[in-house]
Amino acid sequence: MYKGFLKRLFDLIFAIIGLPFLILIILIVGPIIYFQDKGSIFYNASRLGKDGKVFKMFKFRSMKMNAPDLRNEDGSTFNSEEDTRMTKIGKILRKSSIDETPQLLNIIRGEMSFIGPRPDLPEHRAFYEGIETRKLEIRPGITGYSQAYFRNNISWKERIVNDIFYIDNITLSFDLRIFIKTIVAVLSRKDVYNPKSDNLENVLDKNRGEDV
Repeated sequence: MYKGFLKRLFDLIFAIIGLPFLILIILIVGPIIYFQDKGSIFYNASRLGKDGKVFKMFKFRSMKMNAPDLRNEDGSTFNSEEDTRMTKIGKILRKSSIDETPQLLNIIRGEMSFIGPRPDLPEHRAFYEGIETRKLEIRPGITGYSQAYFRNNISWKERIVNDIFYIDNITLSFDLRIFIKTIVAVLSRKDVYNPKSDNLENVLDKNRGEDV
């Protein structure tokens, strides 16, 4: 019962309770994001949701406007502290995970949950193998088992294994443990960036080569 109705009910209740705090964050952070480069406050990213449905995931914009989409050799998104695409306020938002708070709106819209697999890019669906498609059985989450316990220290494929483990073991107590672990991880600010990300110059060279 929890995996279906109750989990969604709790998501909706706590997301609505969190709305005033989100509005306050927008009022404080929004003008800073805008005046740094006169760009949009939000970044709306296409992501894979439940049953493979593509939706727009809301985030505070942490990168410069029209920043190129850089990928590591394995196709994963480039994520490094040396990333020159990030704005000054963007680095703070990324380290504190404040950039993720607008996803409360995705929860209210029924596209996301507080706890669940981190949503993949739409093009990643072509790389799922075997039971990896099971990742799409539930709503993706703002945080989850992999994010809380491993953050950016494991590969994309390892995260999918953890996602399926979570799906097979969803309980209220498990979600509470993940939530508490997430708070600890965010406050410690460890492993925000992927230590396995390729060197920035190599990624830029690869990107230029694909543009030729």
